[in-house]
Amino acid sequence: MTLLQNPHQSMTVLITGGAGFIGSHLVDYLLRETAHEVIALDNFSTGSASNLRDCKTDRLEIVDEDIRNEALVANLVAGADIVYHLAAAVGVKRIVDNPLESMQTNLEGTENVLEAAADDATPTFIASSSEVYGKSEAIPFSEDDDVVYGSTSSSRWGYATAKAADEFLALAYHTERDLPVVIGRYFNIVGPRQTGQYGMVIPRFVEQALAGDDLTVYGDGTQTRSFTHVEDAVSITHDLLTTSSTHGDVFNIGASDPTSINELAERVIELTDSDSGITHIPFAEAYDDDFEEPDEREPDISKLRDAIGRSPTADLDRILRDVINERTDAVVA
Repeated sequence: MTLLQNPHQSMTVLITGGAGFIGSHLVDYLLRETAHEVIALDNFSTGSASNLRDCKTDRLEIVDEDIRNEALVANLVAGADIVYHLAAAVGVKRIVDNPLESMQTNLEGTENVLEAAADDATPTFIASSSEVYGKSEAIPFSEDDDVVYGSTSSSRWGYATAKAADEFLALAYHTERDLPVVIGRYFNIVGPRQTGQYGMVIPRFVEQALAGDDLTVYGDGTQTRSFTHVEDAVSITHDLLTTSSTHGDVFNIGASDPTSINELAERVIELTDSDSGITHIPFAEAYDDDFEEPDEREPDISKLRDAIGRSPTADLDRILRDVINERTDAVVA
């Protein structure tokens, strides 16, 4: 067991995007499973203070600032023993609506973290995305597969290229500056606290079903996605960074049991006992005429299993029930 893997060894951990959906669950995990002091950096553009409201401990410090603040990031990283960089502009709708801010946040933020971490060789996790694969048809996606993007005139691919650039940058810091960095490509991470505001499909479907509204499916609904419980995602994220043999490498983080969006909508209606119907809306109407959506997204997770000896375990029904229960409890309260 290395120092990083010892939960009883108290260290200072910096989580950028710590008030976000995945970030807040990682905060919970570290406070529960380790003795670490945690600093959550977030500008609350998409994160929420309510995500951290149950973390009543003096082991957590919340810093309300932007990841693009280079001097502040350098100071926080200098005081940290390990770094999880999760801060990013997220959600397809947000990326399409705000392409410039999204690109700046994702590119500048990651460079600030990596440059600061390289000074002291601070172990760093970089959150990437299945979007990196673009519209590749090599299903399931393996980490060494070629990637395929659309035209630069379509803002849809801005997020994918920014995340790919983040990966190139992280691996360059590993090669040239000996930074112990690991990259995780998240595949549709879902669960409690996720908002449907930025186009996330499961919370949006659940909210519509509970309200008795038709579930709006973009396109014909035959596109498939692999959904991963956030609790699996954060524990795997922690294991990847604290396993030294993973440093300098890229790993898919996701479940390997894809479902179609039509099937997802039907299952949400069934589990919520809703009278909602299903309405299909063309992507061009939901976004713009140039919008492209890949037909399939499924990870090959054999590399992940080989590295840490496990993979996500929560199935789709567990994920949906957790999201439904959270929304139902909120309505009752």
